Amino acid sequence: MGHVANERAKLLNRLKRIRGQIEAIERAVQDEKECSRVLQQATSCRGAMDGFIAEVIEDHIREHMIDPAAEQDDPRRLAAEELVGIVHAYLT
Repeated sequence: MGHVANERAKLLNRLKRIRGQIEAIERAVQDEKECSRVLQQATSCRGAMDGFIAEVIEDHIREHMIDPAAEQDDPRRLAAEELVGIVHAYLT
C-alpha cells in the first residue's frame, strides 16, 4: 500500500480503535456480560471494519484507477467516482 503518510496514519488509527473494540468484546465475554451487550459491541466492531474496508478500497481506486491528469468529465474518472460511491453505499 503506497499511501501517503497522512492516509496511512488515518488507517492505523482506525485499526487501533477497532482493536480496542475487539478487546472490549473479549472482556465482555470473559466477564459474562449480557448477550445483547456483546452483540451490540460485535455489531459496532463489524461496522468499523466495514468502514476500514471501504476506506482502503476508495484509496485504491483513487490511487490506482483514476488518472490524475484525466479531465473531470472523463468517462473513466466518472465511472471510478461512481464506484467509490457504490462502495460507500454498501459498506458504510
